[in-house]
Amino acid sequence: MQLLEERILRDGKVFPDDVLKVDSFLNHQLDTALLDAVGTEIAARFAGTGVTKVLTAEASGIALACFVSLHLGCPALFAKKSRTSNISSGVWSAEAHSYTHGNDYTMIVSKEYLGENDVVLIVDDFLANGSALNALWEICKKAGASVAGAGIAVEKVYQGGGDVLRDAGLRVESMARIASMDTEDGIRFC
Repeated sequence: MQLLEERILRDGKVFPDDVLKVDSFLNHQLDTALLDAVGTEIAARFAGTGVTKVLTAEASGIALACFVSLHLGCPALFAKKSRTSNISSGVWSAEAHSYTHGNDYTMIVSKEYLGENDVVLIVDDFLANGSALNALWEICKKAGASVAGAGIAVEKVYQGGGDVLRDAGLRVESMARIASMDTEDGIRFC
């Protein structure tokens, strides 16, 4: 998606340890017009698949998931990274590793909101090694839900997570696919 790639080139910052900072428009401060455009494109790619829920991970995927769900006309649902007192004991869960934070955590979704009658579109802001996306997919499998695929804003293709998930049978549509990046040469898209 050219609009997103142009914005990444203009405002994204590459840091050591393979970190791409896009928090000025994607996952801290939000450019809602850009998110709407990305959400529209993801929704268009999955139109006609019968999506009943858009699922993402807490917290940075929530904004994008809301725009996608708005265009698909269904609820957005996010997996929490910690249990709170207002979640019943009945949850679907899966383990994930955060590349950005360097820690493991358990994603949970209330059984009240995800079940076998759902067709899920998984949405997230980033796909790197695929751990979070795989955990969300695992939650859907445990719930007996069908998965239409995954819509991703930015995929770091060179980290291989997308290829592993595609090889496992998950349809993954990424709006910006980064072939490589470093602090000296910048960002190169596929």
